Formats: sequence, C-alpha cells, structure tokens
Amino acid sequence: MTEEEIIKKLIHSNDTSAFSVLYDKYADKIYYKCLSFVKDKQLAQDLTHDIFVKIFITIKKFRFESSFSTWVYRITYNFCIDYLRRQQKYSVSRLNEEDDIGEEMEDTDELFSISVESLELLLEQIPTEDKAILLMKYQDELSIKDITTTLEISESATKMRLKRAKEKVVSLSKQT
Repeated sequence: MTEEEIIKKLIHSNDTSAFSVLYDKYADKIYYKCLSFVKDKQLAQDLTHDIFVKIFITIKKFRFESSFSTWVYRITYNFCIDYLRRQQKYSVSRLNEEDDIGEEMEDTDELFSISVESLELLLEQIPTEDKAILLMKYQDELSIKDITTTLEISESATKMRLKRAKEKVVSLSKQT
C-alpha cells in the first residue's frame, strides 16, 4: 500500500494497523525533532507520544494539499513551540509580515564560520522560534517554501524571520 492509501484507510476506518505503519515511518523523525527542542530524552518521548495522539485525532483534517510528511512536521513544530511557550511562559512578539527583504541574506558565511560548539550555545540564547527556523533551514534543510508551508506564513515573513534569527546569532557570536 502507498502512504496515501494507508492514510485514506485510516481516515475512513480508524484502522490501527494502518496507523502503526505511519507510526513506524515517522516516530524517529518526530522524536528527534522534539529532542532538538527540549534536550531531554524522556520528555521528547512523551511529546512524541502526544503528537501521535494528536495526529490520530486530527488525521481526518488532512486534505492531501501538501505531503503528509509536511503536515506531520507542521504538527510537530507547532506542538513543540506551544509546549515550550506553556512551560517557559515565553511571550513571542510577532514579526511584521509586511516587511520585505528581497533576496535571502548573504551573511550565511558568517553563520557558518562559527564553531559547532559555539553555535549550539548561541542557539540556546535566542528565542525558541528563532532557533526553530534556523534548525528548519540548516539542520533539516527545508526550503523557504517548505518553511512557509510549515509555519503558515508568507514567504517574505519567512525570509525576514530567517534573516533576523541569523543576525541574532551572528551578533551574539561577536559579543563572546
């Protein structure tokens, strides 16, 4: 069976064996994404379980407009961000989505000149949403279009958030 057939079977019959196939395919990806947010193995396992419960409950909302993996990634990302907001009572200011930055920043060379150890420390010092967008772009290697779809924001807002997150990391690196 194809993934689409498995999903349709699950949507129409709540077939747990079909869900098991999806679980086996996505469990590790979701777990490691959660772990990248919370840095705690047990908590990442708990979040992974909660995300699969959410996927099972909301699978009927999947409309095949994007790939299933993108839909799962969006749920995972949003779930982790919401969890961190609740835990840290972290208020995140919305960026102005009307800002236009044109082409992507060319300062990625500065970002890549930072050592891995330093970069890990710097990422812990910036807001969760900034860290997440940088990880999506550079660790998960998502395209601007995929990030736009995942975050459900405009392409220019995606580019602006990415630009500002890189600027924060580069600025922090110069202070140390």
